[in-house]
Amino acid sequence: MPDLMNFLGPHYENQEAIFTVWAPEKEQMRLHIVAPEQKVIEMAKDEWGYFSTRLTGVNAPLQYYFEPEKGKKLPDPASHYQPEGVHGPSQLVDHSRFEWQDATWKNIPQKELIFYEIHVGTFTPEGTFDAIIPRLKDLAETGITALEIMPVSQFSGGRNWGYDGVFPIAVQNSYGGPDGFKRLIDAAHQHGLAVILDVVFNHIGPEGNCFADFGPYFTEKYRTPWGNAMNFDDAWSDGVRAYFSDAIMHWYQHYHLDGLRIDAIHTMFDNGAVSFWELVSEKLKEAQQRFGRPFYLIAESDLNSPRVVQPTAVGGYDLAAQWLDDFHHALYVLLDKNGQERYKDFGQMQQLAKAYTDGFVHSGEYVLFRQRRHGASSAGLSGDTFVVFNQNHDQVGNRVGGERLSVLVDFERQKLAAAAILLSPYLPMLFMGEEYGEDAPFFYFVSHSDPELIRMVSEGRKKEFEAYGWDKEPPEAHDEQTFEKSKIDWNKRLTGKHNVMLRWHKTLIALRKAHPALGNFRKNDVRVNLAGNAFVLHRRSEDQAHEMACCFNLSDSPATIYLPESKPHWKKVLDSQDQEWHPDGSSVTDALPQNARASEMITLEGTGVVVFVSNSRPLRT
Repeated sequence: MPDLMNFLGPHYENQEAIFTVWAPEKEQMRLHIVAPEQKVIEMAKDEWGYFSTRLTGVNAPLQYYFEPEKGKKLPDPASHYQPEGVHGPSQLVDHSRFEWQDATWKNIPQKELIFYEIHVGTFTPEGTFDAIIPRLKDLAETGITALEIMPVSQFSGGRNWGYDGVFPIAVQNSYGGPDGFKRLIDAAHQHGLAVILDVVFNHIGPEGNCFADFGPYFTEKYRTPWGNAMNFDDAWSDGVRAYFSDAIMHWYQHYHLDGLRIDAIHTMFDNGAVSFWELVSEKLKEAQQRFGRPFYLIAESDLNSPRVVQPTAVGGYDLAAQWLDDFHHALYVLLDKNGQERYKDFGQMQQLAKAYTDGFVHSGEYVLFRQRRHGASSAGLSGDTFVVFNQNHDQVGNRVGGERLSVLVDFERQKLAAAAILLSPYLPMLFMGEEYGEDAPFFYFVSHSDPELIRMVSEGRKKEFEAYGWDKEPPEAHDEQTFEKSKIDWNKRLTGKHNVMLRWHKTLIALRKAHPALGNFRKNDVRVNLAGNAFVLHRRSEDQAHEMACCFNLSDSPATIYLPESKPHWKKVLDSQDQEWHPDGSSVTDALPQNARASEMITLEGTGVVVFVSNSRPLRT
């Protein structure tokens, strides 16, 4: 089979524009040029089911449709840009015209990734790529090292989470299109920020979906929550595998992205002898050699399987990391007394301890939610193969009121939650606004034009929330006010409790970057000592020379803990009860002493966090 990289949408080659489309079961195909002039061209088909044609004297922007059946003109499934939306013509993009300024950019080492999830439409009042750029400096100064951008693939209308994307490699027109996205990525690199894009390979959005009109992109062998699964192992699946594996290379090459977060990989079914992920691994290795910088693939997976990040040689998927939902569930249920209504299989301190020392909490145990055993042990995996969070678009947006953690728990618990992920042996992720305690809701929103689809979305959301026993109905996803209410207020971070929370996050991130123990992701160097509803997270540097004792009290009452015996002396470096970490400038109690001995009993105030580091100097008596 030929190298299909150049078959993923139209491209330029030797001053010619080459148009290619996969339609293996079609006998003919026409290319309709609609702007700047109108022209109809018959396309030739090769043995692999690809129709193609070459045009000379073509300059972008050129707009076009394909005609797979007589009288049926449709956009390109591999469109690079849809300037008039999902129902309009596709547009030729000359990626070579963009003048990148990031020639020296080499990406961020995986161990140094601190993610910040952004929804483009609600992160700024304007809701565009260009509007994000002025905020990059502040994010970099906060300590963020990687933007994680929710999907930007073309969706119907101008308001959507992005998971209804219809053209996987066409950048949303209302956000700023291909050039706008490139400007954002280029600017992020100038500020030392990596950019990870969230992509969806498990389904195609409902409105404007024309993939089945071209070829067997879907299969009836498997079902997903969105209908028939993408065809990764059935008849004609070579073309589908080529499409999505080359989509990864497309983002890497043409947009200088630093990685992708791949949505719900557990709904990408493939029982072939050579898996889709093996194909991706081989292509990615070759591309990384060519481009000279790492490219991270991060999975959202419901499998609780270590195979996701294990090498393909041992049957793994060879992805760089995966989201660790179990960590979120284990911590959240202990912070919010109402949390167990949502996560009934969680609520024990031992589960949080296991989340820190192993990773997966459910590693073969019986799970009530699933009514079966679930998961496998991840104890041997390096911590930097997991991403942890207190909030993300799902955890907030899939609540009926779109409540953030700042609305669900008090200020002290918010501080505790921040410390829990930023001092963890995992890669932490913040949801936009979390660093200053944003309290605006984040709802689910759409802007479809099909009335029947709008009705189905509304009814579907209501039915989904019925299972949780909510006492109110979700806001209408199609209502523009639902979208407007979801926008964050960036100026909150400058004053009051929001500024205190921002400084708290900055301090934790600075500590994470500076202390050698927090840069060690080996599970053997992580210990958790429980004391009722309190615990000590004990971490060591790889050379064992530096240690840290992170002391947490999750209850409202004082708790007693003991410092580890491995080092004789300990020095306090952070105390959430100190005056500077309270919005009114007061302290809850007298500050703990700056120095302590090993095995010394320490009393932690309710919902407090205290961090000690090993101190080799003798203590004064």
